[in-house]
Amino acid sequence: MKSQIHLIRHGITVGNRDKLFYGASDIDLAEEGIQALKEQAADGLYPYDENGDFYTSGMKRTEQTLELIYGNRDHEAIDEFREVNCGIYEMKSFKELKGNEDFEAWLADNTGQTVPEGGESIVQFNERVQEGFRKLMAQHQLKELSVRHAGGPATSTVVCHGGVICSILQENSGEPLDNFFKWMPDPGHGYTLDIEDGKIVKYEKF
Repeated sequence: MKSQIHLIRHGITVGNRDKLFYGASDIDLAEEGIQALKEQAADGLYPYDENGDFYTSGMKRTEQTLELIYGNRDHEAIDEFREVNCGIYEMKSFKELKGNEDFEAWLADNTGQTVPEGGESIVQFNERVQEGFRKLMAQHQLKELSVRHAGGPATSTVVCHGGVICSILQENSGEPLDNFFKWMPDPGHGYTLDIEDGKIVKYEKF
C-alpha cells in the first residue's frame, strides 16, 4: 500500500514579496501568489488523490492556497502548524529593524531560545510543530487503516508554511541537524513524503 504525506507551502504574500519578518500575521495571498498557484495547478505540479485527507494550518493564506489548488475540499485545520510568531517584529523589514539591539540579538541567537516580545522562540515553535506532526501522523495512520482492504493509497495533503515544513523535515527526516533552512521550499511548492511504520522513509521535492 502506498502511504504518502504531501506538504505544500502557501503561495506568495506581501510578506514574502517584501521580505518581511512575519508568521502570526494572518494575511492574504498577494495577487502574484494567486496567479502563480493557478498556473502551477494547471501545469499539473500538485499531487492529488480524490480520496485523500486534506489539512491546513487554519490561516487565511493556507486556506486560500488549498482552494486554489484543489477547489472547495473538506479539510481540517491543525493549529500547531501555524507559522512562527515573530512578536513585535511582525510585518517589519530588516531595514526597519536594523540597529535595534533586541532584534539583532534575536537574529544572532544560534540556540533558538530567545523570545521576541509578544512572540515565541524557535525552540518553542519547533516543539509546537512536532506536536502537530504527531497529531497528523496519528490521523494518517487511521487513513492507512481505512484504505488497507480497498487496496488504494493512503494520502494526506497539508497546506502550511515554510518554517513548519523546515521543522518537520529537520526533526523527522533522519538526516543530520545541520541547516534548518535547507528544507525551505519556494512558495507554492513542497515535498512528498513516503511513510512506512509511522516514519518518513523517503522524500521528494516538487
